[in-house]
Amino acid sequence: MQNDTRTHGLWEQSAPPAPVTPALIGDVSADVVVVGGGYTGLSTALHLAEAGVDVVLLEAVEIGFGGSGRNVGLVNAGMWVQPEDLLATLGPIYGERLLDLLGNAPQYVFDLVARLGIDCEASHAGTLHCAVGRAGLVEITERERQWRRRGAPVELLDAREAEAKVGSTAYAGALLDRRAGTIQPLAYARGLAHAAITAGARIHTGSPVIAADRRRTQWEVRTERGRVTADRIVVATDAYSQGPWAAVRDEQVHLPYFNFATPPLAPEVLRTILPEHQGCWDTKQVLSSFRLDRAGRLVFGSVGALRLTGMAVHRAWAERAARKVFPQLGRVAFESAWYGLIGMTKDNLPRLHRPADDVICFSGYNGRGIAPGTVFGRTIARHLTGQIGAYEMPLPITATETPTFGRPMELAYELGAQLVHTIDARL
Repeated sequence: MQNDTRTHGLWEQSAPPAPVTPALIGDVSADVVVVGGGYTGLSTALHLAEAGVDVVLLEAVEIGFGGSGRNVGLVNAGMWVQPEDLLATLGPIYGERLLDLLGNAPQYVFDLVARLGIDCEASHAGTLHCAVGRAGLVEITERERQWRRRGAPVELLDAREAEAKVGSTAYAGALLDRRAGTIQPLAYARGLAHAAITAGARIHTGSPVIAADRRRTQWEVRTERGRVTADRIVVATDAYSQGPWAAVRDEQVHLPYFNFATPPLAPEVLRTILPEHQGCWDTKQVLSSFRLDRAGRLVFGSVGALRLTGMAVHRAWAERAARKVFPQLGRVAFESAWYGLIGMTKDNLPRLHRPADDVICFSGYNGRGIAPGTVFGRTIARHLTGQIGAYEMPLPITATETPTFGRPMELAYELGAQLVHTIDARL
């Protein structure tokens, strides 16, 4: 996208084409205007259009330009926060609602992919949270206990069982979550866009919102070359928010995350790595993730930005780390590299905001955007069509907050990741 191979890498190379979505020119009207062409915005537009609502979606750049087109592609259940901690933060009413919604969210994603016929390499084989050392094993054991108490189909694997699933002796165990799986994330976003347009939504890319003003009972949303008059606004820009809703970005701390992808692995090597094609991440503080794509490429990633000195540092680390986890790879080579930004909130939980009358916003996915973004979009559509009231939403309505030392923390994350990766995984 925008002739920069470091933004979407492999996903841009292997995704089916995006639909034709011209920039907004001139004045239009709609029942609802959705701002943002990621999972939340596209899901909202799709479900509203299917319900017969006249909806216009405005995207500043291209479909899936933000986190929706750059992430690892793990379709996870729940959030990073463990269930009991989430309940302690949100309380029993909202906590139970959110846990139930997000626990079932991956199944909804895979059902939606099947219903719409989206070609996005969907694999409902589960995910593996891999334990590094004794401390990691303690962590996943506690996660398994908490999810099992809620009836979730999770299974704690010992070191031998983890080795069989992963194809590596690097881990003390793993937590298999059968609710989860993987997709090609940009292909999924583009598929949602195609489906939304088919259902009747109007999507305009290259149309950043520069202003939004209340005119009596309606909103006037302006872009550089057009204007939408609508009754309601859905803000779905999350960590990439700017313009009138920059406060949504400002309440999050940006955590950079990169991925490298190998060429398709040789058949004899591929048979020994992730034979069931689960997606994986580990328990390190500066975590690593890895998975296979449909063509047999290994996608290997971690915290960090591929800019300035970061590209050389993180590439060298990825080569060492991938070979350490999978010695059978031999010399590691990568054919693509990309990175994006994860928006982190202070309690690692998402937010529901109403910045103004008839404006609604879910944000703060903390690296878990695929399944939550999809079901939050459906939830917004249900709310705007009167199926559920404000008191039935999965999160309480809160005001945006600005974290203390947010931008310095972002710099610390970026430089800290380079420091860790300079010394980590030395053979």
